[in-house]
Amino acid sequence: MAKLKILEFPDPRLRTKATLIDVVDDQLRIFIDDMLETMYEAPGIGLAATQVNVHKRVLVTDVSVEKDEPFVLINPLILEKDGVTVTDEGCLSVPGYYEEVERAEHIKVRFLDRQGDDVELEAHGLLAVCIQHEMDHLDGKLFVDYLSEAKRSRIRTKLEKGRRQQSTVVA
Repeated sequence: MAKLKILEFPDPRLRTKATLIDVVDDQLRIFIDDMLETMYEAPGIGLAATQVNVHKRVLVTDVSVEKDEPFVLINPLILEKDGVTVTDEGCLSVPGYYEEVERAEHIKVRFLDRQGDDVELEAHGLLAVCIQHEMDHLDGKLFVDYLSEAKRSRIRTKLEKGRRQQSTVVA
């Protein structure tokens, strides 16, 4: 397995809309394993392929305390959503920032699993929020897009300044 490089906001590649996956094969399963390893090491509770510069509709998530209940969603599609919840969201592509975002509290989602089998899942609470967050990535959307332009601009400026300072230290 290999740890993948996570793109960071405002990288324009994060705005790329992911395409459907035609074939679930061993090559995709290896990529999924790499995504899971990357997510766990980050550490995070979800990761979309877009975040690692692969623009295919696949995401992984694990919201369990023990980090032993991974979900793999290939070509996810939300069939139903209801309720409203506001949670403090963070993102591996926007490191160090957390802001309140409003999402559906319950979703019903259809997807292919890592074997290529068709699955429907009812998700509530944190799992529902995480799936919606990662699906946004597949559509080129980030949680900062739910914030005011002023907040988004401040976050962008601070992240860019931090990267400049980091590259100066490394050089």
